[in-house]
Amino acid sequence: MSRIGNKAVEIPAKVKVDIGNDGSVAVEGPKGKLQWTLPREIKASVQDNRVSLVRDAETRSVKALHGLSRSLVNNMVQGVSEGFAKNLEIEGVGFKAAVQGAVLNLSLGKSHPILFPIPKDIKITVTDATKIAITGIDKKLVGQVAADIRRYYPPEPYKGKGVRYAGEVIRRKEGKTVQ
Repeated sequence: MSRIGNKAVEIPAKVKVDIGNDGSVAVEGPKGKLQWTLPREIKASVQDNRVSLVRDAETRSVKALHGLSRSLVNNMVQGVSEGFAKNLEIEGVGFKAAVQGAVLNLSLGKSHPILFPIPKDIKITVTDATKIAITGIDKKLVGQVAADIRRYYPPEPYKGKGVRYAGEVIRRKEGKTVQ
C-alpha cells in the first residue's frame, strides 16, 4: 500500500491546478507554469484545494507509480509557489565562476575556461566568485543543472579541491609519506 500516494496534495492560495481527461496535469502559480502527464493507471481529481490521486490496479509497479505521481505533482505545486534552489561551492586556488549573459564561465584549473550554457528556466547567481546559487521551479531540472556543473570537477579526497554541494562533507585521505 502506497502511503505517500494516498496523501492528498495541498494547493496553496495562489496556485491553480487543472487536470485534463487524458491525465495531463497543469499547475500555474506566481513563479510560472509546469505541465506533466500522469501514467495511464493513475487518476487524479481536485476537491477542496487538494489534489488526490488513485490507482486502478494493485500490482507492484502501479503502486510504485502511485507514490511517484503524487510526489511529482507535489513538487510541481511547491515549485510554482516557492521554487527550488541548490547551492554549490568551489574550492581551490584560482578556481572561480562568473555569469556572462546566458553562460556560466567556470575556471577550474584546466587549460581552458569551461562555458556552461544556462537553461532558459534556470537562474544562476554567483557570489564571492566561489558560491553558485541555482534556482528554478522544476526540481528535476535544478538538480540536474547542479549535478552537471559539479561533474566538471568533482571534489577530490586529497586536497579537497573541486565543485561541491553546499554543506557536503568530503572525507579526506592521507597522502603518501616519506620513510
